[in-house]
Amino acid sequence: MSAREEILDRVRSALADVESSDVTETPIDWSYGRPVDTGDLRLVDRFAERVADYRAIVERVPAGELGATVAAALAEVDGPVVADPTVRGRLGVDLNWRDDDGLSAADLDSVAAVVTTAAVGIANTGTIVLDHGVGQERRAASLVPDVHVCIVDAEQVVSDVPEAVARLMSQGSSVRPQTWISGPSATSDIELDRVEGVHGPRTLHVIIVG
Repeated sequence: MSAREEILDRVRSALADVESSDVTETPIDWSYGRPVDTGDLRLVDRFAERVADYRAIVERVPAGELGATVAAALAEVDGPVVADPTVRGRLGVDLNWRDDDGLSAADLDSVAAVVTTAAVGIANTGTIVLDHGVGQERRAASLVPDVHVCIVDAEQVVSDVPEAVARLMSQGSSVRPQTWISGPSATSDIELDRVEGVHGPRTLHVIIVG
Protein backbone atom coordinates (compact mmCIF):
# COMPACT_ATOMS: atom_id res chain seq x y z
CA MET A 1 0.00 0.00 0.00
CA SER A 2 1.34 3.42 -0.97
CA ALA A 3 1.40 6.34 1.46
CA ARG A 4 -1.42 7.98 -0.52
CA GLU A 5 -3.58 4.85 -0.33
CA GLU A 6 -2.89 4.49 3.38
CA ILE A 7 -3.97 8.09 4.08
CA LEU A 8 -7.15 7.72 2.02
CA ASP A 9 -7.93 4.41 3.74
CA ARG A 10 -7.68 6.10 7.15
CA VAL A 11 -9.95 8.93 5.99
CA ARG A 12 -12.54 6.41 4.77
CA SER A 13 -12.38 4.55 8.09
CA ALA A 14 -12.85 7.77 10.06
CA LEU A 15 -15.91 8.66 7.97
CA ALA A 16 -17.42 5.20 7.86
CA ASP A 17 -20.19 6.01 10.35
CA VAL A 18 -21.07 9.38 8.82
CA GLU A 19 -24.23 9.40 6.75
CA SER A 20 -24.35 11.62 3.69
CA SER A 21 -27.52 13.17 5.09
CA ASP A 22 -25.49 14.38 8.10
CA VAL A 23 -23.28 16.52 5.89
CA THR A 24 -24.51 20.05 5.35
CA GLU A 25 -22.94 22.23 2.71
CA THR A 26 -22.59 25.88 3.63
CA PRO A 27 -22.63 28.13 0.56
CA ILE A 28 -20.02 30.87 0.51
CA ASP A 29 -21.21 34.23 -0.71
CA TRP A 30 -18.22 35.09 -2.83
CA SER A 31 -17.31 35.85 -6.42
CA TYR A 32 -13.81 36.51 -7.71
CA GLY A 33 -13.09 40.16 -8.36
CA ARG A 34 -15.84 41.52 -6.16
CA PRO A 35 -14.71 44.53 -4.07
CA VAL A 36 -13.65 43.52 -0.58
CA ASP A 37 -14.41 45.45 2.57
CA THR A 38 -11.48 46.87 4.56
CA GLY A 39 -13.29 46.56 7.87
CA ASP A 40 -13.43 49.46 10.29
CA LEU A 41 -10.70 51.39 8.45
CA ARG A 42 -10.81 53.22 5.16
CA LEU A 43 -8.82 51.91 2.22
CA VAL A 44 -5.59 53.88 2.66
CA ASP A 45 -5.71 53.65 6.45
CA ARG A 46 -5.98 49.85 6.23
CA PHE A 47 -3.05 49.78 3.83
CA ALA A 48 -0.93 51.86 6.19
CA GLU A 49 -1.87 49.65 9.14
CA ARG A 50 -1.06 46.40 7.35
CA VAL A 51 2.25 47.69 5.97
CA ALA A 52 3.24 48.77 9.48
CA ASP A 53 2.33 45.29 10.78
CA TYR A 54 5.22 43.98 8.69
CA ARG A 55 7.62 46.24 10.62
CA ALA A 56 7.96 48.73 7.80
CA ILE A 57 8.17 52.45 8.54
CA VAL A 58 5.02 54.15 7.26
CA GLU A 59 4.27 57.86 6.82
CA ARG A 60 1.39 59.62 5.13
CA VAL A 61 2.11 63.10 3.82
CA PRO A 62 0.60 65.70 1.46
CA ALA A 63 2.26 66.03 -1.93
CA GLY A 64 4.00 69.26 -0.98
CA GLU A 65 5.92 67.57 1.83
CA LEU A 66 7.12 64.54 -0.13
CA GLY A 67 10.63 65.79 -0.94
CA ALA A 68 11.36 66.87 2.64
CA THR A 69 9.99 63.57 3.99
CA VAL A 70 12.22 61.49 1.72
CA ALA A 71 15.23 63.63 2.61
CA ALA A 72 14.51 63.12 6.31
CA ALA A 73 14.10 59.38 5.82
CA LEU A 74 17.56 59.22 4.24
CA ALA A 75 19.28 61.68 6.59
CA GLU A 76 21.24 58.93 8.36
CA VAL A 77 22.10 57.00 5.20
CA ASP A 78 25.80 57.00 4.42
CA GLY A 79 26.37 56.44 0.73
CA PRO A 80 24.84 56.94 -2.71
CA VAL A 81 21.10 56.72 -3.29
CA VAL A 82 19.71 55.25 -6.50
CA ALA A 83 16.65 56.85 -8.08
CA ASP A 84 15.74 57.53 -11.67
CA PRO A 85 15.38 61.08 -13.07
CA THR A 86 11.58 60.96 -12.84
CA VAL A 87 11.67 60.34 -9.10
CA ARG A 88 14.43 62.87 -8.49
CA GLY A 89 12.54 65.52 -10.45
CA ARG A 90 9.40 64.86 -8.44
CA LEU A 91 11.23 65.12 -5.12
CA GLY A 92 13.30 68.20 -5.94
CA VAL A 93 15.83 67.60 -3.17
CA ASP A 94 19.61 67.43 -3.33
CA LEU A 95 20.89 64.04 -2.14
CA ASN A 96 23.84 61.84 -3.06
CA TRP A 97 21.99 60.58 -6.11
CA ARG A 98 23.32 57.87 -8.37
CA ASP A 99 21.93 56.59 -11.65
CA ASP A 100 21.45 52.88 -12.15
CA ASP A 101 23.05 52.76 -15.56
CA GLY A 102 23.58 49.00 -15.48
CA LEU A 103 25.40 48.92 -12.15
CA SER A 104 27.12 45.63 -11.44
CA ALA A 105 26.25 43.52 -8.39
CA ALA A 106 29.34 44.87 -6.63
CA ASP A 107 28.38 48.47 -7.47
CA LEU A 108 24.83 47.91 -6.23
CA ASP A 109 26.21 46.47 -3.02
CA SER A 110 27.91 49.81 -2.38
CA VAL A 111 24.63 51.71 -2.81
CA ALA A 112 23.14 52.73 0.52
CA ALA A 113 19.50 53.16 -0.50
CA VAL A 114 17.02 53.18 -3.36
CA VAL A 115 13.97 55.40 -3.82
CA THR A 116 11.16 54.13 -6.03
CA THR A 117 7.53 54.70 -6.79
CA ALA A 118 5.11 51.77 -7.00
CA ALA A 119 2.51 50.34 -9.36
CA VAL A 120 -0.13 49.26 -6.82
CA GLY A 121 -0.65 49.02 -3.05
CA ILE A 122 -2.96 46.33 -1.61
CA ALA A 123 -4.83 47.38 1.53
CA ASN A 124 -5.91 44.06 3.04
CA THR A 125 -2.52 42.38 2.65
CA GLY A 126 -0.22 45.37 3.12
CA THR A 127 1.53 44.48 -0.13
CA ILE A 128 3.30 46.83 -2.52
CA VAL A 129 3.72 45.83 -6.16
CA LEU A 130 6.51 47.16 -8.36
CA ASP A 131 6.23 46.53 -12.10
CA HIS A 132 9.64 48.12 -12.72
CA GLY A 133 8.36 50.73 -15.08
CA VAL A 134 9.32 54.42 -14.94
CA GLY A 135 10.26 55.45 -11.40
CA GLN A 136 10.58 51.89 -10.08
CA GLU A 137 14.08 50.81 -11.13
CA ARG A 138 14.98 47.29 -12.19
CA ARG A 139 14.49 44.37 -9.80
CA ALA A 140 18.13 44.18 -8.70
CA ALA A 141 18.26 47.88 -7.86
CA SER A 142 15.16 47.58 -5.69
CA LEU A 143 16.38 44.47 -3.87
CA VAL A 144 20.12 44.85 -3.23
CA PRO A 145 20.42 48.20 -1.35
CA ASP A 146 19.87 47.92 2.40
CA VAL A 147 17.24 50.69 2.52
CA HIS A 148 14.23 51.02 0.22
CA VAL A 149 12.12 54.16 0.34
CA CYS A 150 8.93 53.48 -1.60
CA ILE A 151 6.46 56.21 -2.61
CA VAL A 152 2.85 55.08 -2.96
CA ASP A 153 0.18 57.53 -4.10
CA ALA A 154 -3.13 57.16 -2.26
CA GLU A 155 -5.02 56.57 -5.51
CA GLN A 156 -2.82 53.55 -6.23
CA VAL A 157 -4.19 51.65 -3.23
CA VAL A 158 -6.79 48.93 -3.94
CA SER A 159 -8.63 46.62 -1.56
CA ASP A 160 -7.38 43.12 -2.34
CA VAL A 161 -5.29 40.92 -4.62
CA PRO A 162 -7.89 40.35 -7.40
CA GLU A 163 -8.41 44.10 -7.70
CA ALA A 164 -4.64 44.60 -7.76
CA VAL A 165 -4.22 42.05 -10.54
CA ALA A 166 -6.98 43.72 -12.56
CA ARG A 167 -5.31 47.11 -12.07
CA LEU A 168 -1.91 45.73 -13.09
CA MET A 169 -3.36 44.15 -16.22
CA SER A 170 -5.15 47.36 -17.19
CA GLN A 171 -1.84 49.24 -16.84
CA GLY A 172 0.01 46.75 -19.05
CA SER A 173 2.11 45.56 -16.12
CA SER A 174 1.49 41.89 -16.91
CA VAL A 175 4.14 42.02 -19.65
CA ARG A 176 6.85 43.20 -17.24
CA PRO A 177 8.54 41.46 -14.30
CA GLN A 178 6.94 42.32 -10.98
CA THR A 179 8.11 42.40 -7.38
CA TRP A 180 5.49 41.94 -4.65
CA ILE A 181 6.71 43.35 -1.34
CA SER A 182 5.16 42.65 2.05
CA GLY A 183 7.44 44.35 4.53
CA PRO A 184 11.24 44.36 4.80
CA SER A 185 13.12 41.22 3.82
CA ALA A 186 13.04 38.76 6.71
CA THR A 187 13.25 35.05 7.46
CA SER A 188 12.82 32.87 10.53
CA ASP A 189 14.00 29.63 8.92
CA ILE A 190 16.86 29.03 11.34
CA GLU A 191 15.74 28.19 14.88
CA LEU A 192 12.78 30.57 14.41
CA ASP A 193 15.07 33.58 14.95
CA ARG A 194 13.96 36.51 12.79
CA VAL A 195 16.79 37.75 10.57
CA GLU A 196 16.21 40.80 8.37
CA GLY A 197 17.93 41.79 5.16
CA VAL A 198 18.63 38.27 3.91
CA HIS A 199 17.14 38.49 0.43
CA GLY A 200 16.18 42.14 0.10
CA PRO A 201 16.28 45.50 1.88
CA ARG A 202 16.61 45.39 5.66
CA THR A 203 14.65 48.64 6.00
CA LEU A 204 11.47 49.45 4.09
CA HIS A 205 10.21 53.02 4.44
CA VAL A 206 6.82 53.55 2.80
CA ILE A 207 5.61 57.10 2.16
CA ILE A 208 1.94 57.40 1.21
CA VAL A 209 1.18 60.59 -0.67
CA GLY A 210 -2.27 62.16 -0.40
